[in-house]
Amino acid sequence: MKKHLFFLAAALPVMLLLFSSCDKKDDIPKTKTELLTQASWRYKSASVGGIAYNNFAACQTDNILTFNASGNGVVDEGATKCNAGDPQTNPFTWSFQNGETLIQLSSPLFTNGDNTVTLVSVTETQLVLIIPVTTLGPTFLVEVTFQH
Repeated sequence: MKKHLFFLAAALPVMLLLFSSCDKKDDIPKTKTELLTQASWRYKSASVGGIAYNNFAACQTDNILTFNASGNGVVDEGATKCNAGDPQTNPFTWSFQNGETLIQLSSPLFTNGDNTVTLVSVTETQLVLIIPVTTLGPTFLVEVTFQH
């Protein structure tokens, strides 16, 4: 009898652990829309061909991007505005294009940036976009990383 009780007492915590970790919701990966819209994004870094790209103004790299599942979004100007008279927030619209590999924006995220950006990756904590940026000369494909 004692052997049976010991076995039951030892098996019960193991069974509880196994059953509690089998949540079916965890098995379903989030969609790109869910990952993009779950929280706001902040600029982390930018590069061109693996070399740091530091040509974005500080008043733009402190912006906070919020994408909503409805296809709308908001850019919050952050602590510094490029023009003091600008509103603190600016709405935009967005949509996936080309099998969710491109994002079409109603306005560029950065000065001289294109409205169509390539979605490199989106995870729970990181968003990576390639943004064509045209200055006085060539167009640079700038890889921009955002984080939560």
